[in-house]
Amino acid sequence: MDVRKKILLVGIAIAMLSAAIATQYARVSIAYEYGISATDGAIRFIARDTAPDGKYVLQNSANTLKLSLGSFAPGTNKTYTAAFGIVNEESFNIYLYNVSVTGSGNQYIKIWLHKNPNVTASNDASSILVWNGDYTTFSNITFYAGNNNAGNANSDAGTILTPLDAVNNVRYNTTSGSIGDNNDYWWVQVSIDIPNGASDATYTGNILFSFTSVQ
Repeated sequence: MDVRKKILLVGIAIAMLSAAIATQYARVSIAYEYGISATDGAIRFIARDTAPDGKYVLQNSANTLKLSLGSFAPGTNKTYTAAFGIVNEESFNIYLYNVSVTGSGNQYIKIWLHKNPNVTASNDASSILVWNGDYTTFSNITFYAGNNNAGNANSDAGTILTPLDAVNNVRYNTTSGSIGDNNDYWWVQVSIDIPNGASDATYTGNILFSFTSVQ
């Protein structure tokens, strides 16, 4: 009787060992890939207007995009009706819901989104003020789904080309008129309004655009 019990226990132990071996896994790996690009992201920026130095206002410095707006005397107002454009390449609609400008001289900056790069925001019924030298509230601005092609931007008014300027390493467009509906891009007007008596200085900072997917 005792022998049978021992045999039974040995058999159970063997069965448990077999089950444990069966649930072991080989080592498995999977590759991943992602890109970093100052010009071809899912939300990307395109150049248009030129600065006083003859280069695009939107510039690529060491793979970091920046706006080079120029140097002006006190009491000057300088407006770039299309300092740059913002393009959505996601396969779904997104909202722009907040804009903030941090850094020195941010109180002298005003920013609009609008559809006609050839006129000032005050003459464009589509214009939306998103920064007025301080936070300003605005309704969510829709960027319709893009096509994941950095070579163009689209709306009901047609497709515009956004080729890469190999010298300045920015994508640009200089030919489009106003945007139609269902647009995956908007032009951004930037105005610098410098009061009389402003101190001589170089003002620097960052413009943060906050987006979310459309629910």
